[in-house]
Amino acid sequence: MLISGAAKRIGRSIALHLSQHGFRVLIHYNGSRVEAERTAADCGGAEIFQANLESVAEISRLFEEVRQRIGRLDAFVANAARFTKFNVLEITEADWDFIHDVNLKATFFCCQQAAKLILDTAGTGRIVTISSGGGIRPWPQHVHYCASKAGVIHMTRALALALAPQISVNSVAPGVIPFGEENDPPVAALIARTPAGRAGLGSEIGEGVLSFLRAATFTTGQVLSVDGGLGL
Repeated sequence: MLISGAAKRIGRSIALHLSQHGFRVLIHYNGSRVEAERTAADCGGAEIFQANLESVAEISRLFEEVRQRIGRLDAFVANAARFTKFNVLEITEADWDFIHDVNLKATFFCCQQAAKLILDTAGTGRIVTISSGGGIRPWPQHVHYCASKAGVIHMTRALALALAPQISVNSVAPGVIPFGEENDPPVAALIARTPAGRAGLGSEIGEGVLSFLRAATFTTGQVLSVDGGLGL
């Protein structure tokens, strides 16, 4: 199972959680080699793969390398993403592209290549995208990000139709999952509004991914909000 952006933060948490539940994880990273090696070691010696997902050619190379080194792909977790904050009147074309080149464009082409490799080597499999509460509810300081994650959600549903019945495609939408930002005022305000009364854990996103990997293949095209009730 390949996880994109698995060196740090939520991606690392997903990799650790799945590894602890018996999955063989493959760690993708772009520039964070040291962190990727640490995550790989913590996952029992997982293999690592480097690629800049802004490039479709690099994405194709990544999945060909998986084919050559591993020989098979059963599942893919599309986690790699970027996050920035801007006043909507100040967003530039470069700001927009910085987010969408990875969050939406790369997610599609990674899912495309993953599907090809799954169908060619395993016949059936699973794809899980990591979307966001921002793809469901509008965040005024993150219009560009919200657009990218809403795209991921609708793309997940379209892929579920396009790849059925061989591949199930679902999405996990995290709520507030801080990694040291708990005391930042905007983050603290969101935590205070969360009915669960706390921030979420990266392992809880991993559990959401695990639920889709273990679900019946009849479960496809679904979005699971792991947000402590923040979206209610």
